[in-house]
Amino acid sequence: MSTITKIRQAIQAIGDFFQQIIQFISIAATRAFSPSDDNYPATGLQPYDGDPAVKSKDY
Repeated sequence: MSTITKIRQAIQAIGDFFQQIIQFISIAATRAFSPSDDNYPATGLQPYDGDPAVKSKDY
């Protein structure tokens, strides 16, 4: 293999590496800023039915 071929392969490998990095970042940004794809049921506002706070305890 000649020296020029090795240099071309090295440059190609560096280019592929940067392309993979850019693709990884763009996929992450697309997922972060895309609309939600959750399929939760629309339950609306739910009242709180818990116990009232005890006034004798100081936190």
